[in-house]
Parts: sequence; C-alpha cells; structure tokens
Amino acid sequence: MDGGGRLDQPLTRSGPAAVEAVGAPDDEPSTPRAENPFPRNLIDRIIAVADYRSSLRRSSARMARSLSPSGSAMAIATVLLAAAVGYSVVAGGHLANIATWAKTARDEVANAVGLRIAAISISGSKEVSREEILTTAGVSGRVSLPFLDAGAARARLLSNPWIADAAVLKLYPDRLQISVTERRAFALWQKSGRVSVIASDGTVLEPYIEDRYLDLPLVVGQGAEIQAKDFFAVLDRFSTIRTQLRASVLVAERRWDLWLKNGVEICLPETRVEQALELLTKLDREKQLLSRDILAVDLRLPDHVSVRLSDGAALAREEALKDRKKKKGGDA
Repeated sequence: MDGGGRLDQPLTRSGPAAVEAVGAPDDEPSTPRAENPFPRNLIDRIIAVADYRSSLRRSSARMARSLSPSGSAMAIATVLLAAAVGYSVVAGGHLANIATWAKTARDEVANAVGLRIAAISISGSKEVSREEILTTAGVSGRVSLPFLDAGAARARLLSNPWIADAAVLKLYPDRLQISVTERRAFALWQKSGRVSVIASDGTVLEPYIEDRYLDLPLVVGQGAEIQAKDFFAVLDRFSTIRTQLRASVLVAERRWDLWLKNGVEICLPETRVEQALELLTKLDREKQLLSRDILAVDLRLPDHVSVRLSDGAALAREEALKDRKKKKGGDA
C-alpha cells in the first residue's frame, strides 16, 4: 500500500497470475479461495465477442439509415408512384371503369342494408314515357336511394326538349318521386327545307312530323321559331284570316308575310301589324277582297293597299276597261 492506505497496484493483472489473491499478513494463516470455474481467458473471449456483436449492430444500423430514404424522399417517392399509377389509369382508359366499379360497389352495400329504391312515382308525363324518364334520370334497379344524385338526375331530365321543368325528390327509406312539366307542341317550323315540331318558346321538340302534328300552324324562316308566339298572339284576334292561313313567313327576321290556303299572299308591315290586319279584315268584309281572283295584297305602306291581280284577272280587267272606253266613245 501507499502512504494513504491505498493499494499501489491493481488487484488483478493480465496473465495467469491475475487469478492469484493478494498475499495475507505474515501473522495470519492464509485461507485458500474457491477456484473460479471459468478461466480468465474464457471470460475475456466472451466479453470480446459481446463487444464485437454490439459494434456490428451499430454499424448495421448506421448502414440501414444511410440506405433508407428520408421522410421527404419517401413522400416524393409516394407522390411519383401515385402519379405513375394515375397516369397509367388515365392513359389506359380505365378511369371510367374504376369510377363505375366504385359506384356499383357502394350501391350494392346500400341496397344490402335496406336502402334500395322500392317505389317510384312519376307525374306530369304525357309525351315522354315512364321508361324514358327513368333512363334519362339514371334510375335503374341497381341504384340505391342515398347515392342517387337528385340534382344530376334533374339536370339530365331537363336535357330532354319535351321537359320544361322537373323535380326529383328522395323519400326515405325507399321511395323516389319524379314530377315533370312538359312543353306542348305549338307549331311547325320550316328552315332550309326541313320541318320540325317546336314549342312556344322555340325549342325544337321533334325533328320529324307525325300525323298528329299536321294541323299545327306552319312558320318559315330564320328566327320564326322565336317570334312565332308573339305574332300568333296578335293574329289569333282575327279569326277570319287565321282560319284561312296556310303559312307565316318571317322576312329578314323583321316582318311577316301570310300565305292563305287559296294562294293569296299578304305582305304585312314591320310595325303596326294589328292596324294592318284590321284594315284587311274590313276590306274582306265589305268587298270580299280575299275571295277575288288576286295574287297578293300589300299592306306595308300606311293607309295604302296595293293588290296584285292574277293573270286571268288582269286580262279580264283590261278587257273590261276597253269595253268601258268603247261605251264612253259611242256615247260621245
């Protein structure tokens, strides 16, 4: 020991002597120690192996961290992967199929839990059949009530020219109510040699003519489908002319010419249409103007009526004038 009572050397040393105990004082007998069942060199080897394994684990962890992507790199990789998948879906034309599959799946689930459309009531339809309404609205046996888009169904119904307005109401748990307001066939419209059935607002209802529409009034010309409603509101006040009407022709989208069933053409002014029709009605009532052998009546000038005779009527008139002159000459 040193002066402070401390050992000046470690209790153990490397080598074979490390297992020997420090000598006891001379005045005391030495007591033998129990022998260590594990030799010192074996313990050192175990500690060395443990240190090596620990070092190996630390090195492996550092390598894994260096090889694994960071959080931002992982996010970028995820976005790129999603973009690649999305592009493949769009480029391959599979997007619609995926959407259809998703809609079908959700409807099947809703139907399975009792939210199937079990009853459908439709009101207001006359020209459009029940089957056409359901097909247009997108209502089928597979569609469930919760996932039926009422707004989209109404928009699709309004795309039908016969339907002026529509309402789609979902009544839970299993009822659907559809009401429509239909347009009515108002007139036949001829443009560029083609005749269509139109409503009063000018909407083309049918691109062809059925027998049941043959009695509708005929309007001709660009813009005639739009102006016909207001024009007929005036013309309907003059039943004598209205019953003889064959067609109404809009000229330059400004004024109307009337063609009567007997072939007489009536040229109406751009303005003062009602006054011109009143004058025409008076002339027909007093002088049977529209029953005579004439070709046209021009009412475009205010307070002036021009009448064009047929060829036969013009010749007859010339002969009558000649005879009248001869009579006047003979009397002289």
